[in-house]
Amino acid sequence: MSFVRPKKHLGQHFLKDMSIAERIAQGLSGHGEYNQVLEIGPGTGVLTQFLLKDKFETSVVEIDRESVAYLHQHFKSLSGRIIEGDFLKMDIEKHFEGSFAIIGNFPYNISSQIFFKVLELRNKVPEVVCMIQKEVADRLVSPPGNKDYGILSVLLKAYYDLEYLFTVGPEVFNPPPKVNSAVIRLKRNNVAALDCDEVLFKTIVKAGFQMRRKTLRNALKPINLPEELMQEKVLDLRAETLSVEQYVELTNLITSCRKS
Repeated sequence: MSFVRPKKHLGQHFLKDMSIAERIAQGLSGHGEYNQVLEIGPGTGVLTQFLLKDKFETSVVEIDRESVAYLHQHFKSLSGRIIEGDFLKMDIEKHFEGSFAIIGNFPYNISSQIFFKVLELRNKVPEVVCMIQKEVADRLVSPPGNKDYGILSVLLKAYYDLEYLFTVGPEVFNPPPKVNSAVIRLKRNNVAALDCDEVLFKTIVKAGFQMRRKTLRNALKPINLPEELMQEKVLDLRAETLSVEQYVELTNLITSCRKS
């Protein structure tokens, strides 16, 4: 098999520019914390070839059978490390014992779901380098107070340092997407665990942004805030104005009021 057709239902846009692929591979900062790398959605291996050159212990996960057959044929050195399946449903423990980085040209339609899975795996994944839709990349790296700042911006920044690396135009893909793309890097920060109830933290962030035009006083009504909290000035603000640290403080405030 020498040719793989990009499939619309899988959100496939195959990268065809070798220099861009090499730059993405170079985005991984190195071997200090890990030597294993998992590439999500390798397609025909344009990025994979540079990971193999870099001497990482590279594995790939691919849902498209046609691509899997192509990889088996053209990348003999990946023998035993081509995982056919859906990353979102993958049993990580079965394939990785220690830490591993994640890299890939993420399908636009599931990029947010991939990041939520990364958050679940945060203690095993010290670094992520990925190409995603530019609009999503802008949202993730946005600071508090920016209209693009959202749920994933807060949740990812709680555990990772985010960096926008470079923009990629549509012309380097087959077929070309209708939007620009961007490559970003996530590096695990030093926060082993947030200094608050992490489940409640996540609930507050999600509730706040689901009604982002409203003040937190109104947006957080579904989670039944304690009555004595209602006069707190932080509740006059909107979800997009709070930093991770302020969300931690708010979570602790709610927790202490519920206990009293």
